[in-house]
Amino acid sequence: MTEEPKLDPATRARYEEELFPQSYESWRYCIEHKCGLRLTRDYIQQRISILSDPQQEETQRFTRSYGPAHLAQVVAWFERAAAEY
Repeated sequence: MTEEPKLDPATRARYEEELFPQSYESWRYCIEHKCGLRLTRDYIQQRISILSDPQQEETQRFTRSYGPAHLAQVVAWFERAAAEY
């Protein structure tokens, strides 16, 4: 897990309450701090590969659960995270 970001209390509370992240920053907070996952280069590339393949069962399940627009947004956030490496 990465170091906890320096957030003002209102932003931290909003990120904690969000069921679905509404921004890249809240998505990263969710992944790294609420879920306790490390956004390593390998993990990011694996997620992009799986979520970009409509034939993958996991991708199909994600789309059924959250919709194609949210899938596209999550892939874009993973791509942004990859670009930060």
